[in-house]
Amino acid sequence: MRIDRIFARLDREPEPPKLEIPRMSRTRAALLGSTLAFYLAIVVAVLSTSWLVELDWKVMLFRPYQQWPQLHAFLDYFVVLGQRGPTAVMVAAWLGWRSWRQHTLRPLLTLGAALLLLNVTVGAVKLGLGRLGPHYATQIGSAELFNGGDIFPSGHTANAVVTWGILAYLATTPLARRWLSVGSSALALGVGATTVYLGTHWLSDVLLGWAAGLLVLLALPWFEPLIGRTEAAVFAVREKLRASRRRSAGPAPVPVDVQPALLPHGHPRAEGSDEESQPLEPVGIAGRTAGTPRNGGPHPTSLQRAHGPRSERTPVTPAGSRRPPHADRTPRSGQTRPVPGGST
Repeated sequence: MRIDRIFARLDREPEPPKLEIPRMSRTRAALLGSTLAFYLAIVVAVLSTSWLVELDWKVMLFRPYQQWPQLHAFLDYFVVLGQRGPTAVMVAAWLGWRSWRQHTLRPLLTLGAALLLLNVTVGAVKLGLGRLGPHYATQIGSAELFNGGDIFPSGHTANAVVTWGILAYLATTPLARRWLSVGSSALALGVGATTVYLGTHWLSDVLLGWAAGLLVLLALPWFEPLIGRTEAAVFAVREKLRASRRRSAGPAPVPVDVQPALLPHGHPRAEGSDEESQPLEPVGIAGRTAGTPRNGGPHPTSLQRAHGPRSERTPVTPAGSRRPPHADRTPRSGQTRPVPGGST
């Protein structure tokens, strides 16, 4: 489907109610500061190989996937709710429908900004610290940092926090925001715990992933002005494209009816008729032919079509009365009619 048709459908939708854009309130700023402090504390604890790293090894050696093997099949599918590709498609489909109905691009643009922030911040820390996962650990008790890994913080956990938490962030009513916040939090906690159960992440990876995703959600109000300007720019480009299409199209051409060539008396010439093969003879008028002017020059009427020869037909006389004439019968008027060749 073409983009201009999508925007045209957006124009036909009724105007939505005024959407409340979250602001950086004092409460949100306090939560952002405390989450950032927790984030830095986890990083310092892992870098210093503190008690948190010892806890990571204890949980890994406990091997939860062997303690409760009956959960393994279900959790293998449940952890997909933290993968960036499937979750982004599902949430983008829902937010795209909201954009369609609410006549705004803000839901989709907010999702794009959140995922971009997540990839930049989490990806940079992953590659910078280079921590190996539990299945690739080489030394017991080591933090396994700077060994070319990419699991710290947990991408599954951070993605679950951002992708499902964006629904609560974009909720239009307080009740919906409250329920979506509870649901997305439970889902993000479940995904993080599942990665620990499967042995793909350390416990500290999951803790840092929760903090990283929450930081992205809490920092989104700072990017709302940029999201608004981007939306306005997109609609401005759309209007320019529409105007250029209207100018290039120009006025609609007026249809011209093409009439067939007519023979004399307005009758079209039939295909295969004998008139085409018969020569046209000029009709003499007062010692000159038709189409010749009096002064001998070309006459404008010579361009007119000449009449073809008329076929001679025997005149048909109406049949008289079948009753024989009566000798003693006279006309009603009392007058006698002259009879050709006879006497009155």
